[in-house]
Amino acid sequence: MNIHSGKYKCTECGKCFQTSHAVEVHRRRHSGEKPFECTVCSKRFTISHDLVRHSRVHSGEKPYKCRMCDKAFSRYSNLNVHMRIHTGEKLYKCPMCNKAFGHGGVLKKHMSVHTGDKLYKCYVCEQAFSRSETLQKHIRVHTGEKPYKCSLCNKSFRQSSHLQQHKRCVPSNTTDKLKQDENV
Repeated sequence: MNIHSGKYKCTECGKCFQTSHAVEVHRRRHSGEKPFECTVCSKRFTISHDLVRHSRVHSGEKPYKCRMCDKAFSRYSNLNVHMRIHTGEKLYKCPMCNKAFGHGGVLKKHMSVHTGDKLYKCYVCEQAFSRSETLQKHIRVHTGEKPYKCSLCNKSFRQSSHLQQHKRCVPSNTTDKLKQDENV
């Protein structure tokens, strides 16, 4: 028997499975049946494994540990993605410029550079941005937040580049003090 043909067929979509249990679990997706319920938040799941994985949100359990840096994860797939930091593996290549990324989500964000899509919208003025970092900087215009402070005059800035520009304008006798502060 061909492993891909399966002997149990879904009556809804025609997909084939090797076991009657597998086709039964699959049918739940069509019917919307979710027999497994979280006792903490009442969220429901189609398969028991999804409930087990979800329960880690409440328990804080992180059974998958990185053997290189001691970080831990609740999902094995997240550990696999994390390991790419250590190996330098970059599986996701941009089809436009051949830049490579270790995570598909980063590639997806990168693609907005080429498409011009602006997925990040300001909740105050509706202005849209292609990068979340740019939106975060923009929001400071509305909140008045100025997190970058000069160590000499205590003047504050919304962006680190504005602080750097300010430091270049400081008289030369105070630049030694600035350099000392940066090295601390």
